[in-house]
Amino acid sequence: MSLVAYFDAASSEPLHPQAREALLAAIDVGWADPARLYGQARRARLLLEQARTEVAEALGARPDEVSFTSSGTQAVHLGVLGTLHGRRRVGRHLVTTAVEHSSVLHAGGVHERDGGTVETVGVDLTGRVDLDRFAEAVARPGTALACLQTANHEVGTLQPVAEAAAACRANGVPLLVDAAQTAGRMPVPSGWSVLAASAHKWGGPAGVGVLVVRKGTRFRSFLPEDERERRRVPGFENVPGIVAAAAALRAMAAEASQEQARLAELVGKIRETVPKIVPDVEVIGDPDERAPHIVTFSCLYVEGEALLTELDKAGFAVSSGSSCTASTLRPSHVLEAMGVLTHGNVRVSLPRGASAVEVDRFLAALPEVVRRIRQDAGVA
Repeated sequence: MSLVAYFDAASSEPLHPQAREALLAAIDVGWADPARLYGQARRARLLLEQARTEVAEALGARPDEVSFTSSGTQAVHLGVLGTLHGRRRVGRHLVTTAVEHSSVLHAGGVHERDGGTVETVGVDLTGRVDLDRFAEAVARPGTALACLQTANHEVGTLQPVAEAAAACRANGVPLLVDAAQTAGRMPVPSGWSVLAASAHKWGGPAGVGVLVVRKGTRFRSFLPEDERERRRVPGFENVPGIVAAAAALRAMAAEASQEQARLAELVGKIRETVPKIVPDVEVIGDPDERAPHIVTFSCLYVEGEALLTELDKAGFAVSSGSSCTASTLRPSHVLEAMGVLTHGNVRVSLPRGASAVEVDRFLAALPEVVRRIRQDAGVA
């Protein structure tokens, strides 16, 4: 039996070797409470602050702007609701887009239930936000915050973050950027006020997120405060995990130029080949302005769950629709917002080190898998 080709890096990138090495070392020396004053605690504090400095440098921020959370989702929740809470006197209007990660949408739902308002800006067929409508939305009186992802987590389309940030800046509105799919892989666009990211997306361990709040951005956590993480994130810091996350981010960023160009070429091959070998298929997302490691396509007359199951049997770990909602069997909100085919969806996201041999094997297996599922469904 052949080894499984792991093609779900958009959900979780395999642990980087340098992260594994850093994690094992930090477990031995970084276990103590970094808030205490004895020797082991001071050692843990030094490791924590060194990791903070490395993450800040990679993301283009100051160390005192960086806080560590338990996940990217928590970073988004804290970032959205904390900024809205800090700017309540300005207004209670939130601007977001129809294709943001579910964590952004859920935070917006909490804001609405608390009496705030949310304006959702639509996207085009590639998944890119309507920039003119976004600029109009942030110009509305009482707008306290706008949110925009760097790249879509399902289809890979890059968003015009720098242009959106300029519109926000012109209206005195902070921009929260969800950089989960690009941190460590691509340079972070300029102009943002708040940034959220997740270590396991760049080859760090699960359980570490990053929240960055620029100096001058009004922010107040909606949670009970303690003395940790600039009073933004309560609770004991996972020092070994944070050290490993910083090591992975540093390593991924150093490899990014060469590795992401290689992955982009493999993704381009998938985008070009799939419509030629599988009838009635739609390749989704921008063909050029995209994250280098993600490609999504939908097959007509095919149930997504069946397709993923059969591909898994054939030795390929892929995802379908939203990685956070696939288990609910509901259509992806991203694909629905784009107005594209939602059924029979496959998201291939290549991890660091993915090979051309694996991609060729996937392309060789896919037509027969789709044909068999359609035949079982009675579709010629």
